[in-house]
Amino acid sequence: MNIALLGNGKTGSRVNDLADGQSGISVTVFNRSRPPERNLLAEHDVIISFLPGDAFAEYIPELIASGKPVVSGSTGFDWPDGREDFSRRIAGAGLVWIHASNFSLGMNLIHEMIQIMGMAATMYDEHRFSILDIHHAQKKDAPSGTALAWKRWLDQPATITSERTGDVVGQHTLTLDTPFEKISIHHMAKDRQIFASGALWTASRLLSDQNRLEPGLYDIQQFVLRHIQSRN
Repeated sequence: MNIALLGNGKTGSRVNDLADGQSGISVTVFNRSRPPERNLLAEHDVIISFLPGDAFAEYIPELIASGKPVVSGSTGFDWPDGREDFSRRIAGAGLVWIHASNFSLGMNLIHEMIQIMGMAATMYDEHRFSILDIHHAQKKDAPSGTALAWKRWLDQPATITSERTGDVVGQHTLTLDTPFEKISIHHMAKDRQIFASGALWTASRLLSDQNRLEPGLYDIQQFVLRHIQSRN
């Protein structure tokens, strides 16, 4: 697997380090000093991006023109013309892109838990949902992409509080508060390697599954579910 890696920051560098220890994987790093031009990207099997959102958005035309599948963990940007229209644009180019706000494979378990938690709105007359989002001090976007995804999965009104401190990899807590009980779902990323390994896992499965996928833009949860179903 020949990977074009966009960005070598906190998480991108972990992808590079982890791939370096695996046979059959080679990585070319692209960044501001080596821009990801379409002809260079086209020499690779798959593109993995952990660029900041604004930089990722800038390079989208080059990524599409490369004709290669993309695995993106970039957050803090809006899809051009909206997500649905952009998915159709990707589909029109015959491409498959996978996007995740968080590449932790455990997030797929959390996804199911949060959807169940959302059912509480039909059970309690008085209830309040809140999401706490904690990351390292250098993280630019707040709320995080993960916190916004949790709120979307919950499909209920929820307040989001963001804290940026130290070198916290990532912590998220969803709390349901009622007059007589409190329930929380908590996820803590202990090491950035979970994002790197999740991105490499996704890239590998994407290359093996892309001929069975309809072209377009997928969330990681959609992709994992389709992958599991294809194996059953």
